[in-house]
Amino acid sequence: MKELWTTMASLMGVLAFSQTLLNTLLPPNLRFIFIKLFHTFLNYFSPYSYFDITEIEGVNTNELYNAVQLYLSSTSTTSSNRLSLTRGLNSTSITYTISHNHRLTDVFKGVYVVWEHIVTPRQTQTFSWRALPEEKRGFSLRVHKRDKDFILGSYFDYISSKASEIRRKKEDRLLYTNSKNGSLDSRGQPWESVPFKHPSTFETLAMDPTKKAEIMSDLRDFAEGSAFYKRAGRVWKRGYLLYGPPGTGKSSMIAAMANYLEYDIYDLELTEVQTNLELRKLLMKTSSKSIIVIEDIDCSINLKNRTEIDFTNILNGNDNNDNDNDNNNSITLSGLLNFTDGLWSSCGSERIFVFTTNHIEKLDPALLRSGRMDMHVFMSYCCFESLLILIKNYLGCTVNDMDTEILRQLEKVVCVAEMTPADVSEVLIKNRRDKAKAIRELVEILSFRARENEKLRRERNYLGCTVNDMDTEILRQLEKVVCVAEMTPADVSEVLIKNRRDKAKAIRELVEILSFRARENEKLRRERVAVA
Repeated sequence: MKELWTTMASLMGVLAFSQTLLNTLLPPNLRFIFIKLFHTFLNYFSPYSYFDITEIEGVNTNELYNAVQLYLSSTSTTSSNRLSLTRGLNSTSITYTISHNHRLTDVFKGVYVVWEHIVTPRQTQTFSWRALPEEKRGFSLRVHKRDKDFILGSYFDYISSKASEIRRKKEDRLLYTNSKNGSLDSRGQPWESVPFKHPSTFETLAMDPTKKAEIMSDLRDFAEGSAFYKRAGRVWKRGYLLYGPPGTGKSSMIAAMANYLEYDIYDLELTEVQTNLELRKLLMKTSSKSIIVIEDIDCSINLKNRTEIDFTNILNGNDNNDNDNDNNNSITLSGLLNFTDGLWSSCGSERIFVFTTNHIEKLDPALLRSGRMDMHVFMSYCCFESLLILIKNYLGCTVNDMDTEILRQLEKVVCVAEMTPADVSEVLIKNRRDKAKAIRELVEILSFRARENEKLRRERNYLGCTVNDMDTEILRQLEKVVCVAEMTPADVSEVLIKNRRDKAKAIRELVEILSFRARENEKLRRERVAVA
C-alpha cells in the first residue's frame, strides 16, 4: 500500500513538472490553439451536438431563453429529480423550473434531448450599458447528431408556440373599451382595459345543447384554422351575429366564447367614435386572439342604409352622399362594412367580430352577408333543455333529483310560456335557499305565462276568417297591394281591432287603406326616380 502511494506521488510530481515546462516553453496563443484542436478532435468522434442559449445576448434579453424556461416549467415535474419551486406575489399557482446546473430529459416526436440549466458567477465589468445580473444563466441542449436537422427545423418552433400558450394561460384576460371621444391613455393607446373575470362558460350557458355544440365546433375549427385560412387566401377572422329578444343570454354567450378560446374582448362603443377614420385606427390597435364586440348595433348609432338617398340635401342643391363622405363627423354604414370586411380588417389575425341585436330586421342586408357575419345565432326563449341547465346552475338539481310529474309539467309549458333565461334565473335566484319552493313557483309562473300567451294568440286572430271564408276578388286585391303598401302588422291590427264586430266592414276598410298606401308609395317612388 505504501508503494502505491509513493508511485502516485511520483506521477503527480511528473505531471506538475510537465505542466510547468509546457507553460514555460509554449506561449499562451499556441496553448489555446492546441486546446482548441484537442476539443475539435474529441467533438469529431462525439455522437452529440450541443446548442447554447444564453439569457442575455449582447445588451438585449434573449426571448428564446424565456421561451425555453416557460416550456421546461411545464415538463420538468415528470422528468427531473431536482426542481426549483417559485410562486409569484398574489399568485395561486406554483411554477416548477430546473435547478441550477441540473439536467432534464425531454422527448419530442420520439427524439430524446437533454437540457441543462447552466448558472455561473458573472465576471465583474467596469462598464455596461445596462445593469447585468450577478449570475450568468443559460441553457445547453444536447442532441444526437443524427437528429440535429430535425431538432433545428421544428423543435424550437414547437417550444415557442408552447411557451406562448403557457404565457397566455398565466396572464389575465382583459376586457377593453374605447376611450371617450377617441382620447389616448398614458401609454398612447385608445383602449382602456380591466381584467376580464366573467364566469360564463358553455357548460353553464342556457341554450339548446345541439346549437351549443355546433357553435363550439365552429369556434374550435376557427382557432385551429391558421393553415386553412392561409391556404384559402382568406383573412383569419370570423363574424357572429347574435340576435333575439332581450334577456336571452347574448352577453353571456360572448363571455363563454372568450373563456372557451381564452381571447381578450374589445367592447366597441360606437357612440364614442366620431369618424370612419377613428374607427379604422381603433381596429389597428386591437390584438390578435381577440373578440371585437358591438352590442345592440341596431340602436347604438343611426346607420343609414346605403341604398337610401337624402332627398332633402339633393333638393337643396347638395348632392353629396353622407354615407360615402368620410369627412363628416359620423360613422357610416360603408365605414362599418370596411371595418369588418375591408382591407383594413386584415391588419391582424385570429379575430372574431360579434354583433348583437334585438331586431335583426332593422339591419342592412349588406351587414348580414357571409364574410361579415358568417354565423347567425338566434338566442331564443327557454326551451326544456336550457331550463334544466338553469335549474342545475342555480339549485344544483339534475333530472334524477326531480319528480317526474314536475318534469312533465315543465316540458309542457316552457316553450309556450316564452320566458327568457333572465326571467327564469330571477325566479331561481330569489328562492335558491328553498329548492322545492323555487321549483313550485317556477311551474306556477310558467303555467300562468303559457295561459296568457295562448289567450293572446286567440285574440290576435281578430276576425277568425280563413282563406276559405273570404271572397276570391278580395283576396286578389289584398295580394296585389299588401307588399307595395308597406304597412306594419301593428297598423293592420289596429284596423281589424277597430272593426272586429263587423267582419265585412273590417275587410273593406283594410282593402281601402292598403290600396291608398300602395298608391302613395308608388307615387313617391316615381318622384324619387324623376329627381335622381
